[in-house]
Amino acid sequence: MTPRAHIFLLDDDDLTTGVLARVLETAGYEVLARSDPAGAVDEIQAFAADLVLLGLEPSGATAFRILSELAERGIDSQAVIVSSDSSAESAVRAMKAGAVDYLTKPFDVEQAKLAIGAIVEKGQIRQELEYLRRISGSELAHREIVGSSPAVRTVRAGIEKLAKAGVTMMLVTGESGTGKELVARHLHHLLHGETGGRLAPFIGVNCAALPETLIESELFGHEKGAFTDARAEKKGVFEIASGGTILLDEIGEMDWHLQAKLLRVLEERSFRRLGGRAVIPVRATVIATTNCDLDAAMKAGEFRTDLFYRLATFSLHIPPLRERADDVLELSRHFLDCFAAKYRRPPLAGLSDDAARLLLAYPWPGNVRELRNVMERIVVLESGGEVLPEHLPKEILYLRAGAEPAMADAGAAVLPEEGLSLDALERSLIEQALVRARGNKTIAARLLGISYDSLRYQAKKLGLGNGQRGPGAEEWAPPG
Repeated sequence: MTPRAHIFLLDDDDLTTGVLARVLETAGYEVLARSDPAGAVDEIQAFAADLVLLGLEPSGATAFRILSELAERGIDSQAVIVSSDSSAESAVRAMKAGAVDYLTKPFDVEQAKLAIGAIVEKGQIRQELEYLRRISGSELAHREIVGSSPAVRTVRAGIEKLAKAGVTMMLVTGESGTGKELVARHLHHLLHGETGGRLAPFIGVNCAALPETLIESELFGHEKGAFTDARAEKKGVFEIASGGTILLDEIGEMDWHLQAKLLRVLEERSFRRLGGRAVIPVRATVIATTNCDLDAAMKAGEFRTDLFYRLATFSLHIPPLRERADDVLELSRHFLDCFAAKYRRPPLAGLSDDAARLLLAYPWPGNVRELRNVMERIVVLESGGEVLPEHLPKEILYLRAGAEPAMADAGAAVLPEEGLSLDALERSLIEQALVRARGNKTIAARLLGISYDSLRYQAKKLGLGNGQRGPGAEEWAPPG
């Protein structure tokens, strides 16, 4: 969903700005209206305005000063002058000063709304193109995997070796959120780049999301009349992705029957559409990913051994973020920069020492995806300065003494003496929660205000709790 555009109105004509603000808000824009120009540029920057409507007073000094200051600060907000002066000279002067349009009072509100909508849309398209230009070949889409830890260097080296070998199929494993798709896209870029001046296709299929009755048609296509609802011929992913890459996400969730058909396709490098006779060659790289334990799935008879060994001829394992803590701060800074560019927010000054310490201590059960989401939230909700502990979510912040209100509310927070290490403080808080919860980790996690997975990981790391419910735990609940 596209974020709502921000429009800043500045005019000493309260009637005009009031009417226009209501119309624009009804049209779905977020509007901030002001009549006093004092501090306007700071407000425009903080509001991250996409469009600024400036009332032009007779002298024009204030409006042109604001236009000049916006340019000097590098604030990329489009500006439209609103004036009762209908002379061509005034309009030309406004355009030379940096305005993108000039509206003359009195104006029809609906026509003004249409004009403003067109300007906002053009601006958003321009921003998207600039953003894509910045990230193309580098920042997000094709950039080598971010991180300097030994684990990431191993993954990066493996990708480069596979690309040089020109592999046609491989398996990428790792926990949810570790970046398996990013690895697949990076390998795709190294293998295919651009083909004939166009980007080679990269098509992903979530094997767990599509119904079993549809996934075969999605992968291999069908002929008209192949089944009841097949009213027209349809190409499948294996055909559409020719010359590029197919990502089979969550391959461990694929239906057993379809696993057998996929194995034949990979072995023969060809397939037929459903209901078809023509043999179609496979000309795409196939990359399968999974966060499942395929060894356990094979032992349980849920995943074909022959398909596993066919896919795993070439494989990469992406380690969880907790096993490459050296990358946490580098990734954090990377995401802060990327999201500041995406949302056109003022760049943050970096991470404070306290925030960095908490980020390093947290186990990141959601892996890189969780870290990415945390940094995106900070960029959107905070402005300027350093990232401080209070900007972090409570599941990270609870590691800081006295920062978790849920413990105090439950009457369980007896903080240790000052001067203890972060690990000692963490141990003390978790011990208190487990005692209060009589060994029930679900209740203890609720007391601490963190996820069950986070508590389980920390408790295991610190050697706390046996995961069993204590006597009476089923009846016990936090006070209140």
